[in-house]
Amino acid sequence: MKAVILVGGEGTRLRPLTCRTVKAMLPILNRPFLEHLFAYLRHNDVKDIILASCYLPGQIEGYFGDGSDFGIRLKYTVEESPLGTAGAVKNAEMHLDDAPFLVFNGDIFTDIDLKAMLSLHKQKGAKASIALTPVEDPSAYGVVETDNNGRVLRFIEKPPRETAPTNLINAGIYILNSEILGEIPAGVKFMFEHHLFPSLVEKDIPVYGFPSDEYWIDMGTPEKYLSLNHDLLSGRSPVHISDIERGQNTVHPTARMDGPVILGGNCRVGAEARIVGPTVVGSGCRILEGACVEGAVLWRDVGVGRGARLLN
Repeated sequence: MKAVILVGGEGTRLRPLTCRTVKAMLPILNRPFLEHLFAYLRHNDVKDIILASCYLPGQIEGYFGDGSDFGIRLKYTVEESPLGTAGAVKNAEMHLDDAPFLVFNGDIFTDIDLKAMLSLHKQKGAKASIALTPVEDPSAYGVVETDNNGRVLRFIEKPPRETAPTNLINAGIYILNSEILGEIPAGVKFMFEHHLFPSLVEKDIPVYGFPSDEYWIDMGTPEKYLSLNHDLLSGRSPVHISDIERGQNTVHPTARMDGPVILGGNCRVGAEARIVGPTVVGSGCRILEGACVEGAVLWRDVGVGRGARLLN
């Protein structure tokens, strides 16, 4: 099965982290976010991937190339102007075939079982399947109401918590049959959430939900980006990359490291400094004497001054 990953957004919710870096390339445990997503897809036997990009597309292709070094096969499409979530997939149609294919929002980290989702998609005779994930408060999301058989009945945008018919929200992961591409107009901005899926339901085209309690997070805000790093370090979700960057570092014998901590290569940690996990320290960082770094994510070549304290 092929997958289309939507990586065209400018990552405005993550600014200033994304002012010069594509959201999908932000480091997670010192590896680009996309590298983790690729490892997850490989784990689910998905190796043919199309990246639908728009904002700073050269960053991704310059790092991953044709994907062969990462055990996958990559194709790229670039939009001259944003086409929306469904429009971006329509723009990648030339790389797809007649088989069902996956669509991923490019800021979703999850451990949802894609093989089980595909099996249910075929069993139900669905033309489109939407992964659903439960949230404590659905009022900040679009909820997806289904019948007892899992068929989607309607979409409700940001309902009040007390009136929401369900706490299951759109998880940003879809399986589509190829004929659904015919429902998407070419060359115009068109969204899955607001245009395509409601139209399919209205036309009585079978759309089914796939509810899952597996780990899921939208890492599109600084708070969620930090949470994702913490969750992976703390074991709340499996890490599918085996060679997380760890290298030779210079750590003073009086420095302390407590809890899950990753130090990238060529770091220096000074006397009486303390690093408290879950913390990620990128390569080339310098943490000087008496500093305390707790629950933080440091990118490459960051300096922490003497006696400074960083918390979360």
